[in-house]
Amino acid sequence: MKIDNYVLGRWIPGDGEGQALYHAVTGNTIGFASTKGLDFGAVLDYGRTKGGQALRKMTFPERGLMLRALALHLREHLDEFYNISYWSGATRADSWIDIEGGIGNLFSYASLRRKFPDTPYCLDGEAHLLGKEGQFMGHHLLVPREGIAIHINAFNFPVWGMLEKIAVNLLAGVPAVVKPATVTSYLTAAVMQRIVSSGILPEGAVQLLCGSAGDLLNHVQSQDVITFTGSASTGRQLKAHPRVLDESVPFNMEADSLNCIVLGNDVTPNMPEWDIFIKEVRREITVKCGQKCTAIRRIFVPQHLLEDVQIALGKALAQTTIGNPLNEKVRMGSLAGMAQREEVKAQVQKLLASSQIVYGALDSVELIDADASKGAFISPLLLLNTQPLHSPAVHEVEAFGPVATLMPYHDMQEAITLSRMGKGSLVSSVVTASDNIARDYVLGAGAYHGRILVLNQTSAKESTGHGSPLPLLVHGGPGRAGGGEEMGGIRGVKHYMQRVAVQGSPTTLTAISQVYQPGAQQTEHPVHPFQRYFEDLQPGDTLVTGKRTVTEADISNFANLSWDHFYAHIDHTSLEGTLFEKPVAHGYFILSAAAGLFVDGKKGPVLLNYGIDELRFTKPVYAGTTIQVHLTVKEKINQQKKVPEDIAKGIVKWQVQVTDQTGETVAIATILTMVAKKENT
Repeated sequence: MKIDNYVLGRWIPGDGEGQALYHAVTGNTIGFASTKGLDFGAVLDYGRTKGGQALRKMTFPERGLMLRALALHLREHLDEFYNISYWSGATRADSWIDIEGGIGNLFSYASLRRKFPDTPYCLDGEAHLLGKEGQFMGHHLLVPREGIAIHINAFNFPVWGMLEKIAVNLLAGVPAVVKPATVTSYLTAAVMQRIVSSGILPEGAVQLLCGSAGDLLNHVQSQDVITFTGSASTGRQLKAHPRVLDESVPFNMEADSLNCIVLGNDVTPNMPEWDIFIKEVRREITVKCGQKCTAIRRIFVPQHLLEDVQIALGKALAQTTIGNPLNEKVRMGSLAGMAQREEVKAQVQKLLASSQIVYGALDSVELIDADASKGAFISPLLLLNTQPLHSPAVHEVEAFGPVATLMPYHDMQEAITLSRMGKGSLVSSVVTASDNIARDYVLGAGAYHGRILVLNQTSAKESTGHGSPLPLLVHGGPGRAGGGEEMGGIRGVKHYMQRVAVQGSPTTLTAISQVYQPGAQQTEHPVHPFQRYFEDLQPGDTLVTGKRTVTEADISNFANLSWDHFYAHIDHTSLEGTLFEKPVAHGYFILSAAAGLFVDGKKGPVLLNYGIDELRFTKPVYAGTTIQVHLTVKEKINQQKKVPEDIAKGIVKWQVQVTDQTGETVAIATILTMVAKKENT
């Protein structure tokens, strides 16, 4: 069968027979994939125009709800995806990481919609006043890039690789072209078929290329973004493409790296951390048959424990049953294909120049329900290198399979030095019961790794593991790992947006950003803002309240009511050498008194007080001070109904500015209220 491409709004096969794709377990031909004959320039332009224009019209909440709907839809087809995933040699547990892990990324980024405003763009960071009179300011705005995200992914995670990346660019409002590795593209295509048939995404939002990338990069433009996952050598070639350089196209590379794990020198075989370490290493060697960019490749242990660790790891690896992943007794399947197996063997041969195999065999493997001559099977391999400081190959050569090298160190400083010799990795782990050792390792090795996992008996209970990138944490690493960064929650979304510094008056920046800026024009209405519905309120709408004079009785009564008897509020005799001239009013009394001034007590659209984001007390308030409040709509955040019966509502952020009789600000806060919409009436 042909594995078609989804481009230009339809499924299109490539010309010719294409590249044959094989079942990793049986060796049978699955189908053929080709992109020959496709107009890559037209594909990219279609995404930029058709998909990009549609996505940029959507707000962050709308894009987030779109991702959530897509995740829910894909979950309805899990059995189909699992059945196809077995063809790649993956066990059920391996496939769970790829399939449900990928769908989980969609859910994670869908939930981030609540962190963004109800607009297609957003502010970034803090405002900066640039003029003495407060009428010239600057702010940073993030707007969606008007290009297309080009995702060139590796073979090891055909589902996760696609979904974790498109979740981010779609939330940012940018379309994508996904180019998975051809060898496992049949699984990516199966998921894409369900995405397309759902009709959830706008036309052109995501396209799929199954086959060679051809001259794809000849057509990139400055507004595009390229992400690459795979070998460092291939990544460097793509990054140096003349068109990429000429157009200054952002290029994010996440390359395979020599990730490491360190057993702290405080750990002994009778400690829980010992078992945690052995279990983590065994899992990272065998999960996905070691085909993970985050898998452990280097194992550093104290010199005096080297033999004990070798024996324990040998016993643990011996419990790993290998064979047909459809057999429920099997715990490790095959590599993705014969080409991958030959590549792993070639890399191991390079390592054997300075290391030796202490567990497993390079050319034989005991299998369950499978034929070693037909499937891409290989034994887990544990290598030993006793001179890691003088063996460059072990820090430079990666066998992308179930292979790791055990090495000794003498003290923690040497362990840090050895971890750095990988010249940059995606992840490192340290297993220790000592927080001091953990601190020293993180600070000493942190500059060389994109992520560091600290494991002990407390964290291990909930740890997602050494090899699991998480959607809300950055994934990437320095040096050999590619020098890139992806995911990371809100950070990842910003990679697909252009940061533009905007200068102008506070009123103009309020109109642009839809967030009230200090000093902007304020609009007073005859109707109290608490009697106006969510749709009627606009940033800059302001209520100027009446006034109230603070008395000594207010301060004393609040102290008794709150039980806050801090000396500065009640003791006239203890103020010498302090910041206060006389007993000062409680800050929370000032906020409470402000609420008394601005709250309208009658029943209306305001449903409840939702909380306080920011609160500062900027000037002491003494008895005799008269306060007044400016209550201003700062920002509006739409809320979606969870069920049809819910009350239609939104969140309104209010700036509460409390001034004294001189006009100086004594307190400023951002409070939130939940406000009903008109459709409820």
